[in-house]
Amino acid sequence: MTLIENNAIVLFQGDSITDALRNRDNPADLGCGYVNLAASLFGCRYPEKQVTFLNRGVSGDRTDHLENRWEEDCLNLKPTWVSIYVGINDTWRRYDTNDPVTREDFENRYRKLIRTTKDKLNANLILIEPFVLPVNDGQKQWREDLDPKIQAVRELAGEFRTLYVPLDGLFAQAAARTGPEYWAPDGVHPSPAGSALIAEAWLRAVKA
Repeated sequence: MTLIENNAIVLFQGDSITDALRNRDNPADLGCGYVNLAASLFGCRYPEKQVTFLNRGVSGDRTDHLENRWEEDCLNLKPTWVSIYVGINDTWRRYDTNDPVTREDFENRYRKLIRTTKDKLNANLILIEPFVLPVNDGQKQWREDLDPKIQAVRELAGEFRTLYVPLDGLFAQAAARTGPEYWAPDGVHPSPAGSALIAEAWLRAVKA
């Protein structure tokens, strides 16, 4: 049994992990990452539901980028479900370009996305927490910035009673068996196995 209704429109939003090299010239293209895997498995299990899946992830995006394109890339598409996976670039840019995003700004922008989506679409929401699997000493320092943002996403999920995908803990659990590089060679972008881990966690969240 799944929570997603017949003829639903499911929109995936986020950064490069969601984007996954999708073809921007083809609005129906889902890329080669977790979105494609999740949609394919869902369609295999529930062909009678005739669900439409859309991917509008954009590589490099942070919460402010999502906010700037939300009308075109979310509201205008009139999805009945919106899956949001953003946050790692809000941390990463602090360390590679000295362009930090505070937890407060991150949370406020994220809350605005959720409220706008609920107010204008009354869509169901799925929040996916960002993760990092440190593969070098520099990435270990990211935890001080990323952990408060993960906590913010968890609190927003509770505040708005959304579905939730607890990726950071799931990747930490998986990496304990193999080391981090197996799941995310650069600590951020998932391997094929990492993409499958995300897809399976997303499907569990919607009980598919």
